[in-house]
Amino acid sequence: MTPVTRQEVLGLYRKIFRIAKKWQSASGQIEETIKEKEYIKNEAKTLFRKNKNVMDPKLIKQCMEECEARIEIGLHYNIPYPRPIHLPPMGLAHKQGRTLRHQEKLRKISKPIYLKSHDEVS
Repeated sequence: MTPVTRQEVLGLYRKIFRIAKKWQSASGQIEETIKEKEYIKNEAKTLFRKNKNVMDPKLIKQCMEECEARIEIGLHYNIPYPRPIHLPPMGLAHKQGRTLRHQEKLRKISKPIYLKSHDEVS
């Protein structure tokens, strides 16, 4: 990892913790706010520790883009949790042979960037 990339990654990490420190839940309840702040901190720690040994520049960039997307979505919708994608079962596959494999491939391709690491950790 280059020094510039390292600074960018650490900057994102600090940004997440600053957001968590100032976070207010949409409901305004203190218990909910505390729960959401803890979720933000734990999710950041888990994902950053999971990816700390990544050395491929393309993969690092992809992780950073996912992080930035999740930050923006969280701030915009005022929810710290990843937004689920809603695809009907077998809604993308053609009704020809090998439907299930094709369906899995299309679901993988259609998965938004902000959910790439969510299933791996959860």
